Amino acid sequence: MSRFYLPRVSFRNGLNYEAFLSHMKRFIMLMGRDTQKEGAEEGTQGVMASERESFDLSGPLHLTYVLWDNPYHRMSVAASLVQGVYILERDRQEKREGPNALAPPWWTFFHFQLLRPLIDDVDSSIFGAIYEFKPPSSQFNDTFYRSPRYVVAFRGTLTKSDSVSRDIELDIHFIRQGLHQTSRSEIAIQAVRNVVATVGDSNVWLAGHSLGSAMAMLTGKTMAKNGMLIESFLFNPPFVSAPIERIKDERVKHGLRIAGSVITAGLTIAMKAKQQKDSSIDPFTALSAWVPCLFVNPSDHICSEYIGYFEHRRKMEEIGAGVIERLATQNSLGGLLMSAFGKESEPLHLIPSASLTVNVTPTNDFKEAHGIHQWWKPDLRLENKLYNYK
Repeated sequence: MSRFYLPRVSFRNGLNYEAFLSHMKRFIMLMGRDTQKEGAEEGTQGVMASERESFDLSGPLHLTYVLWDNPYHRMSVAASLVQGVYILERDRQEKREGPNALAPPWWTFFHFQLLRPLIDDVDSSIFGAIYEFKPPSSQFNDTFYRSPRYVVAFRGTLTKSDSVSRDIELDIHFIRQGLHQTSRSEIAIQAVRNVVATVGDSNVWLAGHSLGSAMAMLTGKTMAKNGMLIESFLFNPPFVSAPIERIKDERVKHGLRIAGSVITAGLTIAMKAKQQKDSSIDPFTALSAWVPCLFVNPSDHICSEYIGYFEHRRKMEEIGAGVIERLATQNSLGGLLMSAFGKESEPLHLIPSASLTVNVTPTNDFKEAHGIHQWWKPDLRLENKLYNYK
């Protein structure tokens, strides 16, 4: 597997965002080529569908009866519906229609119907889908009260020519904490609003993987700010941070996190000292009732920082530094710097509460650790912790 290094950008003469974006685009392209080979494979008979796109070859065929109060079952179904969005777009790109389309089994196996795809207004790619649950009476059981009526799912980055440019542009918007300013996010949020207005928030699930997980995170946070708490399944959600979680020495790791918290809290106080603020309204605390389900792999540096993010908060409380951490946990250094330059930002990766599931099953490489397929494999070794913000 290739090693990746974040690009070096000179800020000697001030923040050069165009240079930063150019470097980040090259970085994401290199990373994508090594990690997202889930599309078509070239063969002697022409373009052949990847085994990873076929439900019969790589889907959760073992999950023939879903218990909707079983966390593994719920996770596997949500992940499969996200994969369905990936394959919808691949079907479009490869012009696979009718009996040649590979996407439908990813949802029909679990008795969902595709209500409609979500189309990006820039490149016309399919980035999401709205599914409706239509089970036969033979599948009814005592756990149906936990099933959704609708699921809105979002795919991540596809490194294929038809969609790669737009996807990477959105990846960069996420890194710049500006995903909320994109037209794709507007389409996603409006679609979810429409579904919730029809059936209520308790009947809807959100699901996403990687970039799609960030889109689901943004949508869920937006709805939660308006009092609508949607059950959310976020697979390999990206966390913009230095890869501290990869440091093996726990003392060094903890020391770096404490230093980061002190610096972030100090900058927060300094920058907001002159701002008038209604102390009775804390947006971060207001979000705490929303508890999304996060699924991360410690070998995936894109999402693994969530492990340290939540554990560090607990440790800071234990040593009596909870006040500092409560300031630091709701702000990012990048966001504070952007605010200093008058730029609006929305650090999506900072959330108050979560149900964090960590896949500690050994993985072969980063591609596997970041892939959506891991989340429906049988015999997974999973660790789960609930973090409620107080």
